[in-house]
Amino acid sequence: MPTGAAPVRQLDLHAVDELTDTAHKILAEFGSSAARPELLRRVARAATRLDETILQACRPVDTDDGLYVLRGLPVEDDGIGPTPDSWATAGDRAAAWDVILLLLATAMGHPIAWEGQQEGRFVHNIVPSPGHEAEQTGASSTVLLSPHTEDAFHPGRAHLLLLACMRNHDAVATTAASIRKVRLSADDAALLSRPVLPILPDDAYAEAQSFTGEEPPKIPALWQTANGPTLRYDPAYTPLDEAPADYRAAYDRLTAELERVSVAVALEPGDVLVVDNDLVVHGRVPFKARYDGTDRWLKRASVRVLGRRSRPLAEADEHGYGQSALVALV
Repeated sequence: MPTGAAPVRQLDLHAVDELTDTAHKILAEFGSSAARPELLRRVARAATRLDETILQACRPVDTDDGLYVLRGLPVEDDGIGPTPDSWATAGDRAAAWDVILLLLATAMGHPIAWEGQQEGRFVHNIVPSPGHEAEQTGASSTVLLSPHTEDAFHPGRAHLLLLACMRNHDAVATTAASIRKVRLSADDAALLSRPVLPILPDDAYAEAQSFTGEEPPKIPALWQTANGPTLRYDPAYTPLDEAPADYRAAYDRLTAELERVSVAVALEPGDVLVVDNDLVVHGRVPFKARYDGTDRWLKRASVRVLGRRSRPLAEADEHGYGQSALVALV
C-alpha cells in the first residue's frame, strides 16, 4: 500500500494566524467549545469573514484522489494535555481545535452532529479506548479498521469528513481509497448499482442498532453522477451472505480494487485530512495502544454540502434507523 500519497494544501502564516486567533477569541467569549447554538452562530459569522486564502484552501475536492491534507496549523504536544482514554472523558481538551475545525467545516458547508453519537457533539475525539480494541469503530486499535463510507447506514451522512491530528507519535496511518481510481467491468458496475443489500448501523450507534421500525432499506453500493462514479460502502455492516453469488463476487472484486488503489496517510500533528465521503472509503491500520496519554488522537468534524447532487434520489425515502442529524445551518 503506497504511503502518504495525498494532495497537500499548505496554509500560509497569515491564514494560520487568522484561524488560530479567531478560534481563541470565540473560545474566550464562550468559555467552552461545546457547540451551543450561540457558539455555532458566532462561528458562522466568523467563517464568512475569513480571508480568501483560507476559503480557497477549503474549496471542494478537485482531484480523483477524493481527498487532500490541509497543512500548516500548529499543535504543541505539551499544550494539549494527555490523550484521553475515551471521547467521554475528553471534555474541553484542545478546545481551540474544536473551534478551528468548526470554522473550517463551516467554510466548506454545514457542520452536522448525531443525536446518537458522542452526545450530539459537532466535533468528535477519536482515541483508542480500553475494552474497545477489536471493534469496527474509531475507538478500536488492535484490528484493521475496515475501509468504509462514514455513517454509511444513513441517508443524511456527511459529504465531507475532516480529521485533524492532535497527536500521532507512532505514525499510525489512515487508509483511503477512491472509487475514481478503481477498475471494474461494466457488468460488475451495473450489478453493484442495484439496491440488493442494506447497510446496517455500526457499533457507535447502539440506539440505531435496536431500531424496530421498518425493514432495513436495500441500497446500491455504486451509482453514476455527471462527474463520475460514487459509492456507499461498509462491508463490516453489510450482510453479504444474504446476497446472490454473482453480487457477492462483484462486491469482492470491488473490495479488491479498493485495496489495490488504497493509500496510507500518516497524519502529522496539525494536519487536517479532508475526505470526500462520496468518493473515498477510509480506515486505519492496526496499532498497539499504550493508554499512557501519548496515543494517537484525532478530532473529527462532519460536513453536509446542502444542494449537492451526488446521491440517488431514493435515499430521501430511507428511515435512517431512527437517527437524526443535527445540522448547523448558517
